[in-house]
This record gives sequence, C-alpha cells and structure tokens, in this order.
Amino acid sequence: MHRILIAEDEERIASFVRKGLSANGFTTTVVSDGRGAIDHACAGGTDLLILDLGLPDMDGFAVLRAIRDARVAIPVIILTARDSVRDTVAGLEGGADDYVTKPFRFEELLARVRLRLRGSDHAVEPTVLAAEGLSLDLRTRRARVGDQTVDLTAREFTLLELFLRHPGQVLSREQILSHVWGYDFDPGSNIVDVYVRALRRKLGADRITTVRGMGYAVGR
Repeated sequence: MHRILIAEDEERIASFVRKGLSANGFTTTVVSDGRGAIDHACAGGTDLLILDLGLPDMDGFAVLRAIRDARVAIPVIILTARDSVRDTVAGLEGGADDYVTKPFRFEELLARVRLRLRGSDHAVEPTVLAAEGLSLDLRTRRARVGDQTVDLTAREFTLLELFLRHPGQVLSREQILSHVWGYDFDPGSNIVDVYVRALRRKLGADRITTVRGMGYAVGR
C-alpha cells in the first residue's frame, strides 16, 4: 500500500484530498507546514508528496529544495493556486515531477498520482475493471454488461469507476460526492441518488446495491 504525504494548510482541501486518496487504497499523512513536510519526507516511509506552494512558515519551493538537497528522491506533485508559467517552470526545474493548479478535479490528481507511482515502482495499471458481470474499459470509457456495450456520460463513468475500484465496499454519499464532484460539493444534495438511478437504468437495477443508512456498493 502506497503512503502519500499531503502538505496543505487549507483544511478543506487537505481533507478532500486525504479522503479521496484513502478511498482509493492509499495511506495518507497530512501536514500543514513546510517544516513538517521536510521532516516527514526525510524520515522515510513516504512514497509520494503532494505539496502546496503557499505554506504558512516557508515557501513550497524552499521545501522542495530542502528535500532534494537531502537526496530524497520520492515523486513530488505540486498542488497550488499559482498558475503562471514562471511558477510552473520553477517547480519542475526545482525537482517536482508534476504541477497541478487549483481549482482541480480529484480524478485528474488521482491519475497523476498513479502515473508517478507507476513510474517509480513499475506497477501495471489495469485498463479494464470488472465486477458483478459488468466491466469498464478505462481507455474507451465504455461499460459492458454481458455482450452489450453501454455508453456513459463523463460523470457516470467516474462514478462507475469509483465503484469498480472498490468492489464489495460500501461507499458513503460523502465519499462519492467528494470523489466525483470535488471539494465544493453540497453535502445536502441528492445528486448521488440521481446518478445511481441513471447507472441502474443503463446497467441493470441489481448491479448497484443500496445499503440503508450507509451508502452504495457494487459486488456486495
């Protein structure tokens, strides 16, 4: 299980990233300042760092420089509101492996995390997810139920991918909202129920199970 360090001082974003990564099988640690990021990264046991540039005690560039000067070779993804070309170039030339600007979609950040980890450990990312007689091709973004091909909207695809990456696991509405709709989601919204009904119409009513008071699951 990969261990990811999140250096982010904005509590709402840190919580959003942590919950999303945890739901996808990663072990996470959150720090809110640069010194904590350096200490954790240099102590070992971290496979990837997600680094905000605007930390309260020191600039993220200084954190990155200290980590690289200490010969810590873990992948670093900068996650920041600074979107200028100069900052992007400075981050990449300073030793970062990737640069993601806020606001961002979680699925994009997740894809970049997997890419950087795959590059470091040579793991093979599956291209087809399957459970309960249905499959999802991550390249064509189409689902199959038996011999039937099913076209999905972008949001339906993201929701089904989440279910199939966690077969048998009950996902709460909050987890689903956070992963599929981002950190600005309305916790009182019924949008999850609307999209689950849409998937059931396309895939079959029995494919997604409702666990009363807890959430939804595929393969349970």
